[in-house]
Amino acid sequence: MTAYTATVTVRLKRGVLDPEAETTRRALERLGFEIEGLRSADRFEVDLEADDAAAAETRATEMAERLLANPTIHDYDVEVVEA
Repeated sequence: MTAYTATVTVRLKRGVLDPEAETTRRALERLGFEIEGLRSADRFEVDLEADDAAAAETRATEMAERLLANPTIHDYDVEVVEA
């Protein structure tokens, strides 16, 4: 078994209301920043043991699908690196 760190980034799908991002976007514009759009995201770092990187990614993806993200309203990305 090898130690891996899986990073799961969860964000709302485009078109789903994101009040946190909207408030932050307006604040950035008041500060003089011109931006096209902004989405908020949650990032989870999971340390785990697995036989290989593919097995670690499979486990992290299952975690995302079962708890970390709601596939109806969220998109998510999984990245795995050896720790």
